[in-house]
Amino acid sequence: MEKLLSAAPAHTSVPDRFVLPPELRPSPRASSGSASLPVIDLGRGRDEVRRAIVDACRDLGFFQVVNHGVSEQAIRDMEAVCEEFFKLPAADKMAYYSEDTCMPNRVFSGDMFGDKGYWRDCLRLACSIPVGDTSKAWPEKPQRLREVAEKFAVQTRGVGMELLRLLCEGMELRPDYFEGAITGGGLAIKVNHYPPSPDPSLTLGIKPHRDKNLIALLLPGSVPGLEVAYKGEWIGVEPVAPDALSVNFGRLLEVVTNGRLKSVEHRVVNHSALARTSVAVFIMPVSGSLISPAEEFVGDDDDDPSRYRPTIYSEFTR
Repeated sequence: MEKLLSAAPAHTSVPDRFVLPPELRPSPRASSGSASLPVIDLGRGRDEVRRAIVDACRDLGFFQVVNHGVSEQAIRDMEAVCEEFFKLPAADKMAYYSEDTCMPNRVFSGDMFGDKGYWRDCLRLACSIPVGDTSKAWPEKPQRLREVAEKFAVQTRGVGMELLRLLCEGMELRPDYFEGAITGGGLAIKVNHYPPSPDPSLTLGIKPHRDKNLIALLLPGSVPGLEVAYKGEWIGVEPVAPDALSVNFGRLLEVVTNGRLKSVEHRVVNHSALARTSVAVFIMPVSGSLISPAEEFVGDDDDDPSRYRPTIYSEFTR
C-alpha cells in the first residue's frame, strides 16, 4: 500500500486503516443557517477592527479576515504551487517522507488514532524569520515552491502580528506583549491535502482538536471542509471571498489571557468527489520561552487567581 494517499490510484472503497470507530466518525453537520464565522474587514477603522476581533474571539473563537494585506498574487501562486506539489510523481514526494514528528520539514500521511489514520497528506515546512537559508531545506519541486512559499509566509506572518497588536489594544495588554520570544520561534507551515474519500461518513481529514500555538492563519481553498465546534454543533466554514483567511487563536493565547479567551475545537471533514488543499501558517514561540498568564489578567486576591501554572513552551506542547 502506498504511504501517501495522493500517490495511490483513486480509491473505490476506504481502506480498513482509515475507517474510524463509530464514536470518531463525523456527525451530521449543523444547518448552514445556525451560525457563521464573523468577517472582519481589516481596512476599516482601527477601533472598530479591534473590538470586532475581541468579540469574535469571545463568541465563536474563529473569524475570517478580508483586506488583510496578503497580495492576491501571493495567494494564487501559493494555491497553485501547493496543488502542483501533490500532483508530483510519488518518488518526488517520497524523497521528503518521514514519520518522525521531530523532523521540521517532511511529508507524511495523516495522524494516527491507535491503528487508524486520518484521510490527509501533509507537507510540513519550518520557516525562520527572517527566512534566510531555512527555505533551502524545502522541496526543490515544483520549481517555484521555495520562492512562492517564502513570499506567502512572510506576508501572512505580517497579518498575524498585526492581529496580535490589535488584540493587545482590545484586551488592554501592553502593545509589545507579543513581540520577542513568544512569537520568535518562526513559522510552522502545513500544506494539507485531502484527496476525495470514497465514503466521507467513515473518515475524517483532521480529528477534532485545539491548536497548541498562539495564532493560526488558514488559506482554506475553494472546497469546504473546515468545521468549528459551536454550542454543541459543527459549523461548516464557507470562505466569504477567494482571498479571505480564516483565523483562530490557540491554547497558548488561552493561557496568556488567563482563560478569558478560549481556544476552540475544530476538525476537517472529507469530500466524496473533490480534493481539497489548504495552507495553515502558525506563528510559533521559541521552544524555551516561558508561558504564563499576563499579569494584566491575574488579580491580587482570590477573585481572579492564575488558572495556569508557568511552564516552558516545549513542555506545554506535551
